[in-house]
Amino acid sequence: MEIRENYSLKKLNTFGIDAFAQYFVEASTLSELQELLSEPKFKSIPKLILGGGSNILFTKNFEGLVIKNNLSGINPIKEDEKYFYVKAQAGEVWHHFVLHCIANNYAGVENLSLIPGNVGASPMQNIGAYGVEIKDVFYELEALNTSTNAIEVFSHADCKFGYRESVFKRELKNKYIILSVTFKLNKKATFNTSYGAIEKELEAMKVTEVGIAAISKAVCNIRNSKLPNPKEIGNAGSFFKNPEVTASQYIALKEKHPELVAYVLENSNYKLAAGWLIEQCGWKGKTIGEAGVHKNQALVLVNYANAKGNEIYSLSQQILDSVKEKFGVDLEREVNII
Repeated sequence: MEIRENYSLKKLNTFGIDAFAQYFVEASTLSELQELLSEPKFKSIPKLILGGGSNILFTKNFEGLVIKNNLSGINPIKEDEKYFYVKAQAGEVWHHFVLHCIANNYAGVENLSLIPGNVGASPMQNIGAYGVEIKDVFYELEALNTSTNAIEVFSHADCKFGYRESVFKRELKNKYIILSVTFKLNKKATFNTSYGAIEKELEAMKVTEVGIAAISKAVCNIRNSKLPNPKEIGNAGSFFKNPEVTASQYIALKEKHPELVAYVLENSNYKLAAGWLIEQCGWKGKTIGEAGVHKNQALVLVNYANAKGNEIYSLSQQILDSVKEKFGVDLEREVNII
């Protein structure tokens, strides 16, 4: 392993922020990770595990050790009457894993096509799209305890999944390195096409027989039409979570704003469309310096050229404040702020 100092992370985060790591290393094996954690030089300094860099905003340099997790491999480990159990290493690109599942007729992740990032981040964020979340297909994961250097197994319950949340974003933040994730994938597909514009896109594609490959293609088409490519415009996808409000709050908002976009949840609360709220505040397509809000999707903040991380963060704060002022609703950032 090569330990690099004062290393630029610009090409390793999808916002394209030119932040620097005090120390940087790429680890491709478990033994390399354990060796790094045992190194006296690194024991007492902050550590950041970097995957695809697609859900992070650097507002400053990182004073510590950045570890790029490159663990790779996808293997079926068992099956039963209903499910295939497939283990993917944390460094695998998420969309490559989805395509692997489709090629092998493992159903359940097709709606999560083209989400940027790596497999290791998927349970941390409980990533989701078009009516499906990781918690729906998750079986277990293996993680390395950064204090003890021991491997621990986390069940579905252990992860405490919530909306874009897990135990690894809260009480166990920075205490574990996710090594692998095992998914429970359906042998018999149950198609989820009612969310968003999937059905409409399938019609436009002239699909006569719906399958997981067709759904994946439809999702990719929709995402490509709405979201900017990070290789062309720096961004981290959806920057904000959709806020949840009580039924009484929803009714009051609906009376003031009849066009309010929302949907009811199982707990009788309502999930509001954060993009709609932001757009109503006049932010869609707006730029401040080299930072801005994407013209096609108000949830996405972008780096048009050489914006600094704190400029994008400042823009996000202005958006939070304006939504709070207009609607009385608190938005929350989905992206991890460093």
